[in-house]
Amino acid sequence: MSYHSRYSNLCEILQRGVERFGHKPLFGTRTAAGWQWTTYGEFAELVHQAAGGLTALGVGEGDRVACISNNRLEWAVCAHATYALRAAYVPMYEAQLEEDWRFILNDCGAKVCLTANEGIRYRIDRMQKDLPELAHVLCFEGGGYSDLLATGKAAPVTLCDPKRDDLASIIYTSGTTGQPKGVCLTHYNVAANVSAILDVAPLVGEERALSFLPWAHVFGGAVELNAMLGYGAAVAICDDTRKLLDYLPEVQPTLMFAVPRIWNRVYDGVNKQIAAKPKPIQRLFARAMKAKSKRKRGQPLSTKDRIAIPLADKLILSKVVARFGGRLRFAFSGAAALSTEVAEFIDNLGIQVHEGYGMTESSGGTTANAPNRRIGSVGRPLPGMEVRIDKDAPGTTGDEGEIIIYGTGVMAGYYKREEETRAVMTEDGGLRSGDLGFVDDEGFVHITGRVKELFKLTNGKYVAPAPLEESIQLSPYIAQCVVYGSDQPYNVALIVPDVAALAEWAKEQGLTTRPDALVDLPQVRTLLREEIERASRDFKGFETVRDFIVDTEELTPDNGMLTPTLKVKRRNVMAKYEPQLQALYQQHAVA
Repeated sequence: MSYHSRYSNLCEILQRGVERFGHKPLFGTRTAAGWQWTTYGEFAELVHQAAGGLTALGVGEGDRVACISNNRLEWAVCAHATYALRAAYVPMYEAQLEEDWRFILNDCGAKVCLTANEGIRYRIDRMQKDLPELAHVLCFEGGGYSDLLATGKAAPVTLCDPKRDDLASIIYTSGTTGQPKGVCLTHYNVAANVSAILDVAPLVGEERALSFLPWAHVFGGAVELNAMLGYGAAVAICDDTRKLLDYLPEVQPTLMFAVPRIWNRVYDGVNKQIAAKPKPIQRLFARAMKAKSKRKRGQPLSTKDRIAIPLADKLILSKVVARFGGRLRFAFSGAAALSTEVAEFIDNLGIQVHEGYGMTESSGGTTANAPNRRIGSVGRPLPGMEVRIDKDAPGTTGDEGEIIIYGTGVMAGYYKREEETRAVMTEDGGLRSGDLGFVDDEGFVHITGRVKELFKLTNGKYVAPAPLEESIQLSPYIAQCVVYGSDQPYNVALIVPDVAALAEWAKEQGLTTRPDALVDLPQVRTLLREEIERASRDFKGFETVRDFIVDTEELTPDNGMLTPTLKVKRRNVMAKYEPQLQALYQQHAVA
């Protein structure tokens, strides 16, 4: 499994980018006057100045610089300045709980904490007395960042060339099952991963991305951000995901990195638009999409199919793609498995889907559907990476098992957690992913669930809830779903409906649209049940949901039900809803 990586550290990626693309735009920032662009050369100069400023604060080899901020130019500048001092960058989310910030700052022993705004700075200042290693708290706004650059400009420093085993970043996992753990990623971990992506997906032309995935997450910060530097791409920074649809026509991206939840929303949104069109348009759209799927599978097309495709492209799909800016060619999806139905749908819109797979502990990139693709899979292992299947995992049958990852991207370990590091590493250096899957006869990897989320029914059958939940959430009337059934005779679920979509449906039926009364309507219960049954058609009988409860309160990071990366905190959800879910079984027992 030898692999010759074109880059050995993250500073090298930037240096070569500046040499090749110095005058090209790199980062775009939205201002009142429009988009302002910073070139590769200008960015490198800002990095040099920030490195001088951090040096003046005492940052040097082996230190940790923490950052609590959403995506912005200053985030990227300070990250690369930290790398160039052979220190480690520790990113956090603005939306994270204050107790998480405190834990991470204390656990990593950060010397400097960078904050997005004065509000966050004030909150960190209040806890600084309990953080003995935290010497400086600096705010990007209000002059702190400009002072940092001015200091570095007045006293420039010589930038380091990090060693491949130097720690580049400590990324704390979201903590769905306990306290966050700091994943130690070396320069070579990330640089080799980026090199492999550049090797298998050699994009050409003037690529432009609209970046909205949080850089505090490995997929956004390690994979997207650094890969874009390697491609010489321009990256427009989306400062508010609520403005994403407004920014798309302005930026006109050629590619987008997103998690399945975003592509699911695209799928849902387009289907809702089509459902509002006249019946002939709906039929044309449906025939064209089916015909495109047939064409990809090499099946013969009828005369009506051949007519429908160009007609739909002209009358319908061109308008849909225009909402993405009109130039979008590539959709890169990662961080979780993407539904085959959604992947094929996006692909049929004319946006080529490239799904990949990775985890924080494998530097974000393990497999990729490039250059060859198989929709429904997460691709083949990247150069320098290997996937093996442990078929002894509980509840697995046939070729399915736990995915074990080997190669250049596997982390150096959890920060100061030797015992927990040993628990996820095999004796021969493999990383236990905790994901269930299999490798098909052509080497494509398929994800089927999570080992820790598997539960057993009283009939002895094992259930992986995530694939069923994702399928149910494709309903236009269901926003979120959590399946429950451990040690029970069958599955039930918590359903969080899309209240706006339900209200629109109720209005068409002549029913009340009041949110407080809507979900109690028997007609709505029947609709939701039909949607669940439709979404469960391709699942085994014992996996399907037999009953459900409904709550209109959305699961969010703010109420502790989701991680900052929008993964379900099942323990927290069950702490709130398990009594109601349990009551469903009692009702059926009485009946």
